Amino acid sequence: MTGHSRKTSSAASLLKIGASCLLAFSLTGIASADDAPIRLVVPFPPGGSTDIASRIIQPKLAELLNRNVIVENKPGAASQIATQYVARSKPDGNTLLVSFDTHAINPIIKPDLPYDTFKDFRGIAFALRFPLVIGASEATPGKNLKEFLNVAQTQPGKFSYASTGAGSLNHLAAEDLKRQAKVDILHVPFGGGGPAVQAVLGNVVNFTMLSYAATKAQIAAGKIKPLAVTGSSRLADLPDTPTVQESGFPGYEAYSWIGIFAPAGTPDAVANKLTTGFQQALNDKEVKQKLTALGFEVIATDGPSVDKYTVEQYKRWSQFVKETGLSLTN
Repeated sequence: MTGHSRKTSSAASLLKIGASCLLAFSLTGIASADDAPIRLVVPFPPGGSTDIASRIIQPKLAELLNRNVIVENKPGAASQIATQYVARSKPDGNTLLVSFDTHAINPIIKPDLPYDTFKDFRGIAFALRFPLVIGASEATPGKNLKEFLNVAQTQPGKFSYASTGAGSLNHLAAEDLKRQAKVDILHVPFGGGGPAVQAVLGNVVNFTMLSYAATKAQIAAGKIKPLAVTGSSRLADLPDTPTVQESGFPGYEAYSWIGIFAPAGTPDAVANKLTTGFQQALNDKEVKQKLTALGFEVIATDGPSVDKYTVEQYKRWSQFVKETGLSLTN
């Protein structure tokens, strides 16, 4: 073999080795991306409705997708910190927002958000919705909402309610009820569901409107009495507690909800796989039983449906704020 042939052969061998190394490196990179955990970013501290629901869904979702799934709490600024974080994350399906009703309401409160609610995300699944329970202190008059409002109408300004902050859904829903009932009840904003419950237990305020999951233990212990629920039907666990509609307000309805969102730009194939995973996890018999026992209604529809619902809720409460001139500052 001539020197030239040996050099050519050696060069060819090096090229093959280099190509093999490059392929191996590429495959390793792909495997590493696939092995990265899926993070469900919850905009609130542990113990709230979104956190509870996420941790119920998490194990089954991990099993179905054959991936590690972790719940990551990023509370602050009425869910804006977590939402901005996900909006700026890589659109690879590994970072998802477990949104709350604040997702549709925040643009009403703060038009200059550091993200665009309607352009920076694509829906993955409309997971759950749940009515609020109007829970009152033992000292509050009336066995149900109708009886309480009859008293409140005769004593304007005497009674008060706790919300989880100005502009929160329970603030808007309570003000809508006040408008329809023509009663004067003082709004007292707090920094979350926990403080709002404590305010009721301590008789600082008369009632609050929260998820059944957030008040179930106090209701079971007889420390909070449920006056009504804001959904269109009664809760299975509270068969004797009427709806607001049954209490004399036809058409009244208010639901908190949980949706799953990915950053805009997430590929269709990735988004569709995640949608299927969430739908199957939510409809799993054991998962569904745990969720419904806490008052959650499993919806388990797809991305476009949660995108549409977000817009509908934004329009509904924008119109309400405009009509009433309601202040959305604490």
